[in-house]
Amino acid sequence: MTLTGFVRKNAFRNKRRSSLTVLSIAFSLLLLTLMMTLWRTFYMPDGSAESNERLLTRHKVSLTFALPIYYREKIRALPGVVSVVPLSWFGGLYIDEKPEHFFAQFGTDPEEFFKVYRDITIPPDQVTAWQRDRQGAIVDDTLAKKYGWKLGDRIVLKGTIYPFDPELHIRGIFHSSPDDQSLYFNAKYMEESVSWFKGTTGMFGTLADSPQDVTKVASSVDEIFRNSTAPTKTETEKAFGLDFVAMMGNVKAFILGICGAVVFATLLVSGNTMAMSIRERTREVAVLKTLGFTRRTVLGLFVGEAIALSAVGGLIGSLIAYLAIAGFRHSGQAAGFFPVTPVSPGLVLLSVAIAGLVGFMSAVIPSYHASQVNIVDGLRHIG
Repeated sequence: MTLTGFVRKNAFRNKRRSSLTVLSIAFSLLLLTLMMTLWRTFYMPDGSAESNERLLTRHKVSLTFALPIYYREKIRALPGVVSVVPLSWFGGLYIDEKPEHFFAQFGTDPEEFFKVYRDITIPPDQVTAWQRDRQGAIVDDTLAKKYGWKLGDRIVLKGTIYPFDPELHIRGIFHSSPDDQSLYFNAKYMEESVSWFKGTTGMFGTLADSPQDVTKVASSVDEIFRNSTAPTKTETEKAFGLDFVAMMGNVKAFILGICGAVVFATLLVSGNTMAMSIRERTREVAVLKTLGFTRRTVLGLFVGEAIALSAVGGLIGSLIAYLAIAGFRHSGQAAGFFPVTPVSPGLVLLSVAIAGLVGFMSAVIPSYHASQVNIVDGLRHIG
């Protein structure tokens, strides 16, 4: 039998204990992988080149306060600005109030929307159809697939913020990466039905000429309206999304705390298992040494068993996390300013590596002591 085969057989010699250990580590690494995925989603988004050139301008006090629509032309006149489009959150209900039927809805300007959001892919004829229909709307392809929507379909949203139930016709189905699972319709349609909405917008999306112009444009916009009745706050798409994360508290510290607790708990589980296993096999260690196994070989066998158990648990946990995130991303509940990023193969490998490292740390000390056992004392041991 090879040393690898010896490690494999002994790692699962006590099937019940080994299985429970693997499951415990799998659950811990499932949680760890989910936390690391959230970290990537919040703080390491893979934005497109265009998204790094986009800014969002909102009311400085709160998103619930509207901005005058004439701000648009003042922003457009600034150096480094390519295009500006109004965006107003509608927040209507579709079908019912269940979370799975929620998706983002915005009123905007079809004529200039794609000049700002140039990374959205949609056939030109669908763009034209949307621009010609005051009740037209475009939807994300993932959202369309979820509800079975097709071009020309009629949908009705029930207004919750605005006293208005728009009847919309789907004129375009677009693709974006990552999926934003949103619907956009003509803001003028809402202006015709809600008198107090006319002349206002929720925020502005601005495309800068280059990433180098982003900071300058943001400062210039806020400086123009600093002493107005509606002061503004202009920031990048990433910073805008992080504002929502900040509303939940110190999310970064929370994620780091959970990750640390998970690693510590995994270390305790693995360490306890290995300590029990090695203590029960003291006589076996003596027999191995009698057969010619060196201290280094004995140490490697026990450490290898711990790494194998932990790695298997880590692989199972990270794969379950991969499937859970994939299912969530396609459930329609991942819409918003921070669509959840998928679990990458690199993250799975990192989780397995962390599990293996925990297995090594938990086993190296008891394995070292076991390798130092005297043959005579080991054969006399009863345990």
